[in-house]
Amino acid sequence: MITASLTARRRARELDELASGRQVDVLVVGGGVTGAGCALDAASRGLSVALVEADDLAFGTSRWSSKLVHGGLRYLAHGEFGLAHESAVERGVLMTRTAPHLTRPMAQVFPDYGATTGHLLTRAGLHAGDALRRAARTPSSLLPRPRAVPSAETLALAPGLRSAGLRGGLLSFDGALTDDARLVVAIARTAAAHGARVLTRISATELHADRAVARDRLTGSTVELRAKQVVNATGVWAGSLAPSVRLRPSRGTHLVLDAERTGLGEASVMVPVPGELNRFVLLLPQPDGRVYLGLTDEPLDSGPEDVPTVPQSDVDFLLGVASSVLARNLTRDDVLGAFAGLRPLLEAGGATADLSRNHAVLTDPDTGVLTVVGGKLTTYRRMAEDAVDAAVRAAGLSVGRSRTSRLPLFGAASRQQLSAVDAPPRLVAKYGTEAPRVAALGEVDPELGEPILAGTDVTGAEVVWAARHEGALDADDVLHRRTRLGLVPAEAEAARPRVADLVARTTEGLRTLA
Repeated sequence: MITASLTARRRARELDELASGRQVDVLVVGGGVTGAGCALDAASRGLSVALVEADDLAFGTSRWSSKLVHGGLRYLAHGEFGLAHESAVERGVLMTRTAPHLTRPMAQVFPDYGATTGHLLTRAGLHAGDALRRAARTPSSLLPRPRAVPSAETLALAPGLRSAGLRGGLLSFDGALTDDARLVVAIARTAAAHGARVLTRISATELHADRAVARDRLTGSTVELRAKQVVNATGVWAGSLAPSVRLRPSRGTHLVLDAERTGLGEASVMVPVPGELNRFVLLLPQPDGRVYLGLTDEPLDSGPEDVPTVPQSDVDFLLGVASSVLARNLTRDDVLGAFAGLRPLLEAGGATADLSRNHAVLTDPDTGVLTVVGGKLTTYRRMAEDAVDAAVRAAGLSVGRSRTSRLPLFGAASRQQLSAVDAPPRLVAKYGTEAPRVAALGEVDPELGEPILAGTDVTGAEVVWAARHEGALDADDVLHRRTRLGLVPAEAEAARPRVADLVARTTEGLRTLA
């Protein structure tokens, strides 16, 4: 019986099968949102699939996003109407069918401090974005129509705004994720439930159309993995495995702030960047009492780092722009953490902010490896569908069309059903219909029901669940990808001993049961 649980024991068994020479239809390299999406798309069509990831699920760019499910508004400003429509459609798919448990509507406030031209352009853009919502058939009961709001309501929605000079604002709604890394884990587990072999800590070093050479980072051994078609979904690292791919990555930095210190409520605030039209800095409140402040769009001058460094210039830029509309100025002392994602943009002329977010599926002329690159988190499913379609054609496979637009991810249910799940709402927003099973771990063992660190809601039960079912192999996997304690370094280090102990005890227990 195939289950959705990803464990160290399952990893070892499936790696042995592949190392012994078993060929799969599709081998996906890269365990971010696009790679996981490719594995799910192919497996749900009935193809045999393996996914290998050099580190952990969502290790790269996929965990460093703004945690938004974009409706395509910014692409309208660049005249990319097809991309904007695609984004709106995929937002609707995520929020209404495939991942209601991991998504929520987020109110967005655009305060008006008298910049008439920019305000009029924003108003026009929001109404155009609402037309996209209607075309995508996303109900207004989920994402209400945009409207102008007076200054009193603007301040009620975002109490931390500066009242002096405030003329009112615009209110709109977009989609937000509970956690981008958890989306990747949910996609990977759903793929595993359809038979995909999902193997982390496997670093591909050489790719060909029908095989890959890789190193098991847990044992140091080299393995050859055979497939009818190899798909490179390694994002900003794609060019290192497919030299014909030319990328121009850009850095998007976010800061982590305390919500109380910003004075904001549940609504996000969109702050215009001085001197630029249609560019905003975002203050994004999170359910855990944090606010993400982002984001930059700067060209990357060197090779991509595993964990990108946040320069002080990005920090100062974001604090300065956000402070222009807040009642109190933000300083470096307000920054609890910082993170940066690298966008895998296709090489073209101009500034990185102007490069298209369209995706592409490219064939390496020398090796025949397919590479899917570009795009954005919201449209991962469509990227994966196009990549698997290309793989099916290249390998001459006989298979039906993609099913993923109507395939719920693990834990998904309608919003009405989710509201009736018997578990704390915080857990339902992370685990969906599986939340009662996570909560039950803490009921059986009260120690696991307690927070692992004062000041956080994350419990020992969540750590154990991550090791038992979500492929977490060590404390870093839990701190940085299964929970997001790692976004605040001080919290991560304080929680590390407890998390490491729980992971070790859980994995040892699983080995004993084997």
